[in-house]
Amino acid sequence: MSLLKDKKVLVTGGAGFLGSEVTKQLCKQNAAVTVLDDFSSGKREYINRFNDLKVVDGDVCDKKIVSKALKNQELVIHLAALPFIPDSYYYPEEFFKVNAMGSVNVMWESIQSKSVKKFIHISSSEVYGTAKYVPMDENHPTLPHSTYATSKLAADRAVFTMHKEHGFPTVIVRPFNSFGPNITQPYIIPEIALQLLSKNSLIILGNVESSRDFTYVEDTARGIIMASINENAVGETINIGSGRETKIRDLVLLMAKVLGRRVKIETDSTRFRPFDVERLICGNEKAKKILGWEPKISLEEGLKRTIEWIANNPIKFKGPFKGWPKSYYRRT
Repeated sequence: MSLLKDKKVLVTGGAGFLGSEVTKQLCKQNAAVTVLDDFSSGKREYINRFNDLKVVDGDVCDKKIVSKALKNQELVIHLAALPFIPDSYYYPEEFFKVNAMGSVNVMWESIQSKSVKKFIHISSSEVYGTAKYVPMDENHPTLPHSTYATSKLAADRAVFTMHKEHGFPTVIVRPFNSFGPNITQPYIIPEIALQLLSKNSLIILGNVESSRDFTYVEDTARGIIMASINENAVGETINIGSGRETKIRDLVLLMAKVLGRRVKIETDSTRFRPFDVERLICGNEKAKKILGWEPKISLEEGLKRTIEWIANNPIKFKGPFKGWPKSYYRRT
C-alpha cells in the first residue's frame, strides 16, 4: 500500500512543467492532492484529467490564498516559482518577490498551520553556478550566475534557517535540468525540437559548448516524491540528476539522430547569456544512498518521448510579463 494513500498534499506550482508530473504521480498513488497555481505559465489542461483533484487559483505571495490552500494539508511540495532565467534579467524584483518571498510565505504559513507535518522545497541546480569540480555534490559552493539562481538560493537559505529555528521537518531538493512533456517555457530542448520538426538544415543557438545534466521529468518527479516520504531525508539538501554530462552541441546531434535528420549548427553570439553557466553535472550519491533513487529513463529514450509529445501538442509559451525580449523567445 502506498504511503501516500489518502494523504493530503498541497503542490504549489502543480500545473507547471515539473509540478504537473509530480501531481500526476501523487494522484497515481491515491494521494488527496490540492494544486495551488496562478497559471502564469502552468496550464490547466495538464492537470484537468486527474480525478478528485482540488485546485486553488492564486499567488504564493498572497497570504490569504496560501492559508486557504493549506487548510487541512499534511504535506507541502513547494514548486511554484518564476522559472525562465532570461526573464530574470529584466524583472529582478518580480523574481525575488515570487521565488524568495513567496517561498518564505508558504514555509511560514506551513509552520503556523495545525496540520502540515513536512515541507519539501524545490530548489535548482543553478544555485551552484558553473562547476568548480565534478560531479557537483551538495557540498559544492553556491555561486549563482543569474538573478533567477540568486532568488532561488535566497529561498533555500530562508527555508533552511526557518527549519532550524522552528524544528519544522523540511527537505530541500535541487533538481538538475529536467526535460519532457508538458513544456511551459522555451528551454533548450523544446527550442531544438521545434527547429528540427520544422526544418532539417540549420540550428541556430547560443553557447553550444556548455554542458548540462539532463534528467527526464518522470525521474525528477519520482525523486521529489521519494524525498517527501523518506524520514531520513528531513533536514537534508538532496540533488536529483542523472549524473551524465551532455554538451549542447551533442544534444542537438542526438536529437537529430532521433528524428533521422542531418543538421548544420550555427551559433548566434547575441544569444549568449551574459554570465553563463558552463558546466552542470549532478553528484547524485546522496539521492541514491538516502532515497534509493536513481534515474530510469535514458537521455535518448527521454528525447524520443519529448519530441513525440512536442510533435503532437502545439506549444504556445506564455508567462506573467509583457514585452519580453524577442531574442530569447520562440512563439508558436
